Amino acid sequence: MASYKEIVTKAVIGKAKKTNGMHFSFTPDEAVDTVLGCWVINHNFNGTNQSGKVGVNGAFDVNVWYSYEGDTKTKVNTKRFGYNELLNVPLKDHATLTNNSEIIVRSLKQPTVTNVQVQNGNIVLDIEKELGVEIVGDTKIKVPVEDMDDDYEEILDESEMNDIDSITDDYLDKDETTNS
Repeated sequence: MASYKEIVTKAVIGKAKKTNGMHFSFTPDEAVDTVLGCWVINHNFNGTNQSGKVGVNGAFDVNVWYSYEGDTKTKVNTKRFGYNELLNVPLKDHATLTNNSEIIVRSLKQPTVTNVQVQNGNIVLDIEKELGVEIVGDTKIKVPVEDMDDDYEEILDESEMNDIDSITDDYLDKDETTNS
């Protein structure tokens, strides 16, 4: 008959991902004729517990390469954009998000510019990213424990293992005389 023991351990108690499109704009110093390229670098972020939800604070740099003065000159303009997201990550088995919970945020898809346009002297950007969140916290698991017999090997005294002291030099000689 098995009995059960509860083990307290750390485990993933919540896991989710979210794809998010963001909209940004900025006004460069020059009157832009054409956007020649656009890319996102230096994406940094962290997750925190905000009243039972996961708050993700992040930022990245956007480099926009454009032409101006009748497409005769070019320039790369770098702007830093920040974001704050509040994610409701579903938790498993009635777990709760506490200050002792570890929040792990990963970028599943790096921020990418999906659309860039020049509108009324502004550069307008659509950026898409995907974040994955894991919450690690304390949880309990039950494991069956079977009542088993003692599985230790018995250690015998040295005197019981081999009685070497009782062997004499003429042991073989005695054995030959009895067989003949």
